Amino acid sequence: MDRKLDNTHFENQVAIVTGAGVGIGFEIAKQLAENGAKVILNDIDQDLAEKVSKTISESVGVCKAFAGDISEMSVIQNIVKFAVESFGRLDILVANAGITTFGDFWEYQPASMQHLLQVNLFGTFFLTQAATKQMVAQGNGGSVLLTSSVTAHAAHKNLAAYGMTKAAIDQLAKNLIVDLAPNGININTIVPGATLTERTLEDSEYIATWSRITPSGRPATIQDIAHAALFLVSPLSRQIMGQNVVIDGGWTSVGVSPYEQ
Repeated sequence: MDRKLDNTHFENQVAIVTGAGVGIGFEIAKQLAENGAKVILNDIDQDLAEKVSKTISESVGVCKAFAGDISEMSVIQNIVKFAVESFGRLDILVANAGITTFGDFWEYQPASMQHLLQVNLFGTFFLTQAATKQMVAQGNGGSVLLTSSVTAHAAHKNLAAYGMTKAAIDQLAKNLIVDLAPNGININTIVPGATLTERTLEDSEYIATWSRITPSGRPATIQDIAHAALFLVSPLSRQIMGQNVVIDGGWTSVGVSPYEQ
């Protein structure tokens, strides 16, 4: 059973969580709502966003859906506007939306790169800009959390382009402290390693492989990642800024390839 933070940590807090229809994003949105935050849940799939938002609202807390491609400026501007119109303010941004494109370095195509950069970098950068402008205007600070990946820290077969974008997101969090910290806004990244999600569980060997090569003896769960995320956007972490927090059971410390037999 999940352990709740004291719900006063998020009472009267309004959060946007993107890419939250499934997996890590959904669990972060659910746990924020469960701990007292009012949540705007974003996913590119409107039916999915509405379905899971309803599930959260009926079971644990307050959650509204806002569907759309978060790499588009109109969606970025409107989701911040929607949060303020719905709940009067914005205190927390979890910029979790992103895509993964696998591809051999020698064969990787420009179209794939353009799409990857548009979603992972353009979307993350300008959503952070729009959300923090609102936080600055309110004058009460806030918290931003970006989602990175261990592929930003360790080489992984067929993920050179993806890992490059995640390394850029790590560096964005470091750079933005000079703009955000004076306004009482902290920013960090969560850096998930191997994690059990709907997508990874499609691989029948995933649990066995990552249990064998991870020092903790298992891949992470979405709850593991969400617990770290909630800490990093809570008042408990306001002095933590520009950090890339790895949640991988120690895998990046040993660096064992999942392709080794």
